[in-house]
Amino acid sequence: MKNIFLFTDVAELVTLESVRNQDGRRIREKDLSILKNAAFVVRDGKIVWVGSSKKVPKDFTKLRPQKISLGKQIVLPGLVDCHTHMVFAGDRAFEFEMRNQGATYQDIAKAGGGIISTVKETRRTSHERLLKLSQVRVNEHIRQGATTIEIKSGYGLTLKDEVKILKVIKGLKKARIVPTYLGPHTLPPEFTNNVQYIDSILSDLSKIKKLTRRCDIFIEDMAFSASDSQRYFEKAKALGFDIVAHTNQLTASQGVLVAIAQGARSIDHVNFINEADIRSISNSSTTAVLTPGADLFLKNPYAPARRLLDSGARVAIASNFNPGSCPTQDLQMIGALARLELKMTYFEVLSAFTVNAGFALGLEDEVGSLQVGLSADFLTTNTSLTGIFYQPGSSPFTGIWRDGLQIS
Repeated sequence: MKNIFLFTDVAELVTLESVRNQDGRRIREKDLSILKNAAFVVRDGKIVWVGSSKKVPKDFTKLRPQKISLGKQIVLPGLVDCHTHMVFAGDRAFEFEMRNQGATYQDIAKAGGGIISTVKETRRTSHERLLKLSQVRVNEHIRQGATTIEIKSGYGLTLKDEVKILKVIKGLKKARIVPTYLGPHTLPPEFTNNVQYIDSILSDLSKIKKLTRRCDIFIEDMAFSASDSQRYFEKAKALGFDIVAHTNQLTASQGVLVAIAQGARSIDHVNFINEADIRSISNSSTTAVLTPGADLFLKNPYAPARRLLDSGARVAIASNFNPGSCPTQDLQMIGALARLELKMTYFEVLSAFTVNAGFALGLEDEVGSLQVGLSADFLTTNTSLTGIFYQPGSSPFTGIWRDGLQIS
């Protein structure tokens, strides 16, 4: 049967079963749950059996599955990038030079750069052109090992343009794509204050339900307040959306506490947090998503990853790929930064970029680990596990598979 595959000759199958079973918290190396000399069976894109290559059940061999040798390589879950801004037009390379000359994120925005400059370019670019540009970026992310990619809107800031972006996101191929609405990314030029703009967003929110199940907001002094987010979250939840937040990236705020109280799937960035915030995160079901690439490009203090991890918080890592504050798709560099600057172990980084990123997206029962019932999204490599997220500028993966089919 063409929809049944038996993958054999796996030197080490890194299932991450224990990481997932313990909610992605307090991870130890043994929690990678590695099976040696393994095999696994995939049917209709889902894993239906995992075990020793010498003990494949006869129930499956009788079905005459297509056998695929993975060449005595290491097999691990596909990477899950749970925070990107991949659909945009233009670039903001000039901002890189401005930052190197001492300008802050806020200075650049006041000078006409930042999010609004990308909004202008994206608004004037057609759906077809945005789709073409974005598919190239998706393909590069896949080459880097990402089989699941979250992509936010937020560069339209009108209902028409946000819908255009969300439709582009829906049209992207090959990877598993998770769209997120980010209408409250910054105040658009058509509005004079946040209250007016949030009112406008809330009146239109039901019109995007067919395009996404997730709503995000940028909570920051230069963007939206915690009270703005409270109104937004309450309406979004009433309409059935999952909620997430960019918060505490550039300054401290009540955004973390508001988002947790409202049951946010994730709070992203969280650079400026105190011990009370850390306790709240650790005691919640909300995932802290850290973005070390943005911290590097913004010359921002890195998020307190060790304090979060040691307190029992669930921590994910994401690229935050965008044209301004993190213009790189080098996922190896992002992972290496997590090891170097966030002081994370290799097994914490691997878990953060797979299982825990799946939790951040509400997809922990579908992606992030290699277990019976989950999607057969996996990577093959000839390098050691400690050699992943070690050498920026190159991908260690020899094959990228989604739903049991090779996509790169």
